Amino acid sequence: MSTLYKTAGTASYKLLRVNAHQMRKEPTEAESVLWERLRRKNLGIRFYRQHIIDEYIVDFACLERFLIIEVDGKYHYTGEQQENDKKRENRLQQLGYTIIRFTNEAVMCDIDNTINEIKKIINNN
Repeated sequence: MSTLYKTAGTASYKLLRVNAHQMRKEPTEAESVLWERLRRKNLGIRFYRQHIIDEYIVDFACLERFLIIEVDGKYHYTGEQQENDKKRENRLQQLGYTIIRFTNEAVMCDIDNTINEIKKIINNN
């Protein structure tokens, strides 16, 4: 396997792996809807869901394009969570990733627009 796919930090990998597995088993409704459109190279590139990168579990990752897609619920709008998200985003950007965020509502109410936005990023990446 290529080193490209070895994106996890080693210190807490075992715990992160358990958490990622659980998150894949119990996705949010919005994550399920988006995953149906991203899986099986539906957009021409491979995405992973609940993938470990460094010390974080990201919702969706395209490793070949260094692209991360996050689907945010309402708790992401609290002050403390916004701070945590910013630190996390900064670290992932340091590693070379582009992060795009969508709200649960955007995914659920207008999945076609969400997919079009992702396609724009992919085509410009």
